[in-house]
Amino acid sequence: MKKLQVKPSQLQGRIEIPSSKSHTLRAILFAALADGKSCIESFLLSPDAYAMIAACRAFGAEISLTEAENRLDITGVSGQPKQPDNILDAGNSGQVLRFVGAILGLIPGYSVMTGDHSVRFNRPAQPLIEGLKQLGAECVAMKGDNHAPLIIRGPLQGNYARIDGQDSQPVSALLIASVFIAGETEIIVDQPGELPWVDLTLSWFDRLGLAYQREGYTRFVIPGVQKMTGFNYRVPGDFSSLAYPVAAALVTQSTVTIDNVDLADAQGDKKLLDVLVKMGANFEYDANGKSLQVLAVEKLQGVSFDINEFIDAVTIMAVVACYAEGQTIISGASIARQKESNRLAAITAELQKLGADIKETADGLSIVGGQKLVNQKNLQGYHDHRIVMSMAIAALAATGECEIAGSECVAKSYPSFVEQMQALGVDMRELTCA
Repeated sequence: MKKLQVKPSQLQGRIEIPSSKSHTLRAILFAALADGKSCIESFLLSPDAYAMIAACRAFGAEISLTEAENRLDITGVSGQPKQPDNILDAGNSGQVLRFVGAILGLIPGYSVMTGDHSVRFNRPAQPLIEGLKQLGAECVAMKGDNHAPLIIRGPLQGNYARIDGQDSQPVSALLIASVFIAGETEIIVDQPGELPWVDLTLSWFDRLGLAYQREGYTRFVIPGVQKMTGFNYRVPGDFSSLAYPVAAALVTQSTVTIDNVDLADAQGDKKLLDVLVKMGANFEYDANGKSLQVLAVEKLQGVSFDINEFIDAVTIMAVVACYAEGQTIISGASIARQKESNRLAAITAELQKLGADIKETADGLSIVGGQKLVNQKNLQGYHDHRIVMSMAIAALAATGECEIAGSECVAKSYPSFVEQMQALGVDMRELTCA
């Protein structure tokens, strides 16, 4: 196991944020299902991407990876995946579990999908299970607890499914699988949440010319047996990763410039910038909207906001709130309890160790900023990349030195996090735990 050692620091300089994890995983899956060859460039080299690549290879896609050029060449299965000859492992990725799990429903034979401890115990699969069963597949949670491992047997048949949509991934998963089902599929979504991620999936439908009808986020109709041809795609920067250097600059009253920021992209996490402006942040953008400069500001102000549409930012926004004046109330965050960790409980526990005034609420967090934070050497990362990075940013404006256990998980979304923070002048090192 590794740990991060972080000391208070001022930042300056310029970095480029990593490529989008959400786009990377969708691009790989769509290319694997397409007819013909696709080329994906500048994808995120991460454990989740490797898990998606392995799963797509297992159902028949041919994938050539050139790490030196950050390039994938993929020959797809033309919407006809084959039965894997072994158990598929989603690793730490709930998205791989749900997306590939739905695709396995297209196969007229048994498949098994599992994942790591977090996926098997903290990432509910019930909406996916129910959706697959309503569309004619067999799907059973092996432990009987609505979590992986899942045993799936297709084929899916186009008709009708009604699922809970508080987590957007099962919704996106069924939308993608429906493209290849014989006949028309209607999907009704109760309690839709994380809406920008559904839009992100449908932006891929638009890009690839796939037909669909929608009534907001509650009803979708997908014609079946659609064909999509291979494509070329360069993955844009990740707004969820952007949050960390932006927050680092804000809490340390520093000025930094961040490249690979595409404000025209469909990622929902860019909404965090609007909330930060309301808190007092000052940003400048280049004429092409590809670079963001965070200007030093003397103070931030607490605000109230619903974070559901950029839920991955809940932990880092909690950190920013600790350095803002007054109270911040974050709502719409219940689903954050079912991510790689229970993020609401985890970030509350760790920030309280530093002396923060933070409390968990029914659907979010309440933070009173302005407390003097003191770093500790017993901080836990909960095997969750967003907890580790958020606590590292919290440490930058606190006093003393902190250590955060379990830092290897940062590679899930931001493999270059330590190096980029160091490039901005942060006193941060990754050490091997004794």
